[in-house]
Amino acid sequence: MNFLQHGFIGMGTAVNVVLIILGSLAGLALGGRLSQRTAATVTDVLSLVVLVIGALSIRPLVQEPLNAAVGNGAALVVILLALVIGSLIGSVLRLEERMDDLGRWVRSRVGAEGDHHFIDGFVTATLVFCVGPLAILGALSDGLGRGSEQLLVKGVLDGFAAVAFASSLGVGVMLSAVAVALYQGTLTLVGALLGDVLPAAQIDALTVAGGVVLMALSIRLMGLKPLRVADMLPALVCAPLFVWFVQLAS
Repeated sequence: MNFLQHGFIGMGTAVNVVLIILGSLAGLALGGRLSQRTAATVTDVLSLVVLVIGALSIRPLVQEPLNAAVGNGAALVVILLALVIGSLIGSVLRLEERMDDLGRWVRSRVGAEGDHHFIDGFVTATLVFCVGPLAILGALSDGLGRGSEQLLVKGVLDGFAAVAFASSLGVGVMLSAVAVALYQGTLTLVGALLGDVLPAAQIDALTVAGGVVLMALSIRLMGLKPLRVADMLPALVCAPLFVWFVQLAS
């Protein structure tokens, strides 16, 4: 048990990736046996779960570290500015189109040109698995040598989510494991090299912005509105930066 908690630096991401692949394989095996109605119901349930995860992620908005750093009542304004400016940056950089292009490139490389759900599966799973607070905090904690517990929990959650995603969205979900490996692996390396990278208030701001992005993804999964979720991703960088600016100015 002690080894599972501490292990080696990077173990959390390695386990996370393996569980995504195993979950995707299980979902692919199950997917062909699901009716269209059942697959749509599974997607609806996943949309609601992503919405809940996003809603839970915005709790730091009313908690002490963030409000103490920027002042009571100012936290929401900081997050709003981060989301607006981050989305403008993402729109200028055309991140949504670039993610779609990446999905098409991966699809062509794996010979899945006929799979019309491939891009949706790849992009959706990548966003869900990478945007959540556990991906960031868990990877940094792993790199700091504090153990892999958070990523092990995330890996189990991602594995079950991969089953449901792959059953309805196909093999593109499995390829999101590569994005998870690169993203969390990089954060783990940053944690190992630089130590405590962000103070609590900045991590909270990042977490809240990530929660809003996940809720936007949920709205898109439900088919309510085709929000350009990838364009919002720069907000995850803007949020902690804006908190830092406010702290410098105060």
